Amino acid sequence: MKCKLGLVAAALALGTSAFAQTKWDLPSGYPASNFHTENLVQFATDIDKASAGKLKITVHANGALFKANEIKRAVQGGQAQAGEIILANFENENPIYGLDGVPFLAASYAESKRLYDAQKPVLDAVLGKQGMKLLYSVPWPPQGIFAKKEINSVADLRGIKWRAYSPATAKIAELVGALPVTVQAAELSQALSTGVVDSFISSVSTGYDTKTYESVKYFYDTQAWLPKNIVFVNKKAFDALDPATQATVMKASADAEERGWKTSQEKTEWYKKALTDKGMKIMPPSPKLMADMRQLGGIMLADWQKKAGADGETILATYAKSKK
Repeated sequence: MKCKLGLVAAALALGTSAFAQTKWDLPSGYPASNFHTENLVQFATDIDKASAGKLKITVHANGALFKANEIKRAVQGGQAQAGEIILANFENENPIYGLDGVPFLAASYAESKRLYDAQKPVLDAVLGKQGMKLLYSVPWPPQGIFAKKEINSVADLRGIKWRAYSPATAKIAELVGALPVTVQAAELSQALSTGVVDSFISSVSTGYDTKTYESVKYFYDTQAWLPKNIVFVNKKAFDALDPATQATVMKASADAEERGWKTSQEKTEWYKKALTDKGMKIMPPSPKLMADMRQLGGIMLADWQKKAGADGETILATYAKSKK
């Protein structure tokens, strides 16, 4: 009898081991209704189904688990297994992270995709040195200027309270003489309504999500750049998965990347219409404003090249070849 009980216990233990479940937390700084977050949830669902429940990923939206600027460190340190960040925010750590924040280097979805393809091998290597692995990347819609007053040139931004959410947007503030104010997306609506911020450059998606239309009347569609969010994983957490589950994660990542790029492009016009319906004026930038912004882009690209060194030159050379 004892022998039979022992065999039953051993079988149960083996069964438990065979179906052991791994749980990951994946924090994000954006609302549950944002297309990036919806894509994350689909990504997690796809992995759950494909792994038959072996890997379950919980998405924590809107900075609920970690604030947006804390997520990278949390994943790097193993406090969360995976995460999503806007890459350009971390340019001060490594200039490679800030490439897609350079104005007019890539100002369309096609250009942005070619730039990402050129950047990806170097980006993955940089993340790898920090103990992380790139899973996928999705761009925001093209960046334009939100303002409470009409803007005809960058001179009109001088002295204005400008949201600086990344090194690139802080650099713009410095170059035009605006007053930089650091505000994360989750706090932007309150900052606008209380007068902490008067103007900023971002996507129509962020403008809609943060109800910018309640405080701001103008959006100038400069299409200056398309910053990317990346979804990444702690390398130890990824390496701890069995090969089949690793393959499942990478397949879901490729699907999420393709789906996310498509959705971002499709929703750009929807966001513009939604903002217009809320009373915002979607304006074409004046020739003077565009000329001023392109001049800023040239200054910032030269500055980036100095900081990025050989890796930067490799990326830009590959990108230049892709445009021929």
